[in-house]
Amino acid sequence: MATPLRFTFWATLLRSASWTRVVQAAVLAVPICFSLGATDASARFNNLGHRLMCTCGCAQLLGECNHVGCPESGRERDELKVAIAAGKSDKEILNWFAAKYGATMLAAPTTEGFNLVAWIAPFAVFGAALLGTILLVRRWSVGKTQAVAGLDAANMDPAERERLEQIRRETGSDGGF
Repeated sequence: MATPLRFTFWATLLRSASWTRVVQAAVLAVPICFSLGATDASARFNNLGHRLMCTCGCAQLLGECNHVGCPESGRERDELKVAIAAGKSDKEILNWFAAKYGATMLAAPTTEGFNLVAWIAPFAVFGAALLGTILLVRRWSVGKTQAVAGLDAANMDPAERERLEQIRRETGSDGGF
């Protein structure tokens, strides 16, 4: 009796429209996922070339270094092509270039160790500046509110009251007082 129930469950599941949609989505998603992961050597060369700096002193990315007579970029590009052809991973290639030419060869600092400060510091400085600005504006607004609140017509001398009345007549407002 267990067999007919099991068969009925699977038959119902296969007939349902939602199951068909799931299968269709999976059939569509699998090739898309594989095509995203598949890169040819030229796309990988372009990607890695934009993650490395030229060491000639031009301050350009290795993939972008285009000044005439650059003594370094041709050799470094050739080394990059050889490393890609050898089947090394991106991380291995970047580590090899950093070991050979120094950490300045990398276009962006690594996210490990002390270099992590280069990623965290801008956000920390921005947060501190935002907090300081908020506190400063609050302090200024509290002081201004107290100054305006202390400006009461009953506490003013008659000359000051006359001046405020003249401002109201001429401008149609109280002039911010």
